[in-house]
Amino acid sequence: MSERDLNNTVMPNPKLAVNYCGIAMKNPIIAASGTFGNGPEYKGYIDLSNEVGAISVKGLTPKGRHGNPGTRIAETPSGVLNCIGLENPGAEHFVGHVLPGLMKYDVPLLANVSAGSVAEFAWMAETLSVDGIAGIEVNVSCPNVECEGMAFGVDPKVVEEVTKAVRKVTNKPVIVKLSPNVTDIVEIAKAVEAGGGNGVSLINTLLGMAIDIHRRKPLLGNTYGGLSGPAVKPVALRMVHQVYKGVNIPIIGLGGIMTGTDAIEFMMAGASAVQVGTATMVNPNAISTIAKQMADYVEQYNLNSITDIVGAVHQ
Repeated sequence: MSERDLNNTVMPNPKLAVNYCGIAMKNPIIAASGTFGNGPEYKGYIDLSNEVGAISVKGLTPKGRHGNPGTRIAETPSGVLNCIGLENPGAEHFVGHVLPGLMKYDVPLLANVSAGSVAEFAWMAETLSVDGIAGIEVNVSCPNVECEGMAFGVDPKVVEEVTKAVRKVTNKPVIVKLSPNVTDIVEIAKAVEAGGGNGVSLINTLLGMAIDIHRRKPLLGNTYGGLSGPAVKPVALRMVHQVYKGVNIPIIGLGGIMTGTDAIEFMMAGASAVQVGTATMVNPNAISTIAKQMADYVEQYNLNSITDIVGAVHQ
């Protein structure tokens, strides 16, 4: 797809403006971590300063990582499997060498952080609590090396502990990204609220697998991967609706949002903002298209603000 002429960019629609946990956004659409790079990779396709609500940067870890070996991404019916392995330059390198270049864009940045222990999560939050970072998105879907590899996000006590540790070291909004691979998503969200978290984002990818029938081996180098895209939307929508009824902190909804209708559904289910990921891999200016469709809906129903629809679904 060729790059877009951005000289005629439509200016932000004030009716789409939202304030999420004190973060002022021109529209409720956040570019999801891991699918949008750090933002400038898409600058030829979309006006980062006017058409994107916020960017959750590529997931960061305490030290740089090369990611997983072998095949890292595979298409599935109505979705994508990935096992990238958190390839990134590390938190300190990001602050010193990447962040300065991102600050020229007028768009809030969320630092998406992963770690192997509670202490590392706290260190990450403190290291990234700098000018240019609007909030910390804590990814609790990663393995906990202190608990025999169990993911942080499956144990509410551990989620509360991580949230408290991060909350203690930063004055930035703390948003915890939840895994759907749990028994009770509401219990996990309540743990974030109890730990002092400002908000939650959900859902992260569902755990999936694909097999190469000719080689009789897993298609992905890491065997299992995270499933995203339209296939996960009904699950994500259900979980957002459940969490909205169970906590008082605001929600970022994500999982298979490809159109403005999808985004509106998530907001009606209870999300105050949304994240768009896989859609940008299909269409690099998907966020702009989705925002335009949401603006059309606002006008169609004569709404004062897109925020009027948050939690508006009738039971």
